[in-house]
Amino acid sequence: MPVYLRRRVLPAPLDLAWPMKSPAGASTDLTHERGRLILTIDHDVVRGVTPVMLDWWFRHIGGAMKVGDRTYSRYRTWHPQDHVDWQLVAGDPDRVRVGSRFRIVEAFDRNPAWLVDSVEVVTKLDETGIRLERSILESTVFSLEHWFEPDSVGTRYRSRMELGAHTLFGHLAFNRIVRPMIFPEAMGRAWLRHNVEEVGNFEHFLPELYANEMS
Repeated sequence: MPVYLRRRVLPAPLDLAWPMKSPAGASTDLTHERGRLILTIDHDVVRGVTPVMLDWWFRHIGGAMKVGDRTYSRYRTWHPQDHVDWQLVAGDPDRVRVGSRFRIVEAFDRNPAWLVDSVEVVTKLDETGIRLERSILESTVFSLEHWFEPDSVGTRYRSRMELGAHTLFGHLAFNRIVRPMIFPEAMGRAWLRHNVEEVGNFEHFLPELYANEMS
């Protein structure tokens, strides 16, 4: 891990002054189920972005892209303030697909206390959406799924994150003790804002990036 992350000092945000969407434009919810934290978002329509573009993006999220006359990490461009790093850990070296494992580093609201550094596996990826999971002791303790539906002006986008396990291990230990320590409710509320912002940011760069890559 880089020294700045060990010290929980975040790199400077990228100089991309995009107006990010407010959670007020989306329908968000946070609930608890037997110690599991459930976060859901029904996003504002992502205008100018199709499900095909979104499928392509998640398959080619690594590498760099140009914005104006400067080159940035694609992952950091997606959320210029909160995103820190993305690395493919296992799978096809050229693109992400079902079975790929990648490492995500981000800090919600740029708060070092809410730094996430996690390796997750892709269990679904197509034009209808993407699902990521992480397991401990053969129990799924994290899942994040996004659904894409075509709309006349873009894509209807829904998200659901679950933290906690349905197993005996989850009910007795992880959900009650570990989950509140590593992902408390306040962090969940920060993630709701973060995800609304990053999904809204697709409108600023993805149509042009996709057109350039496909030409």
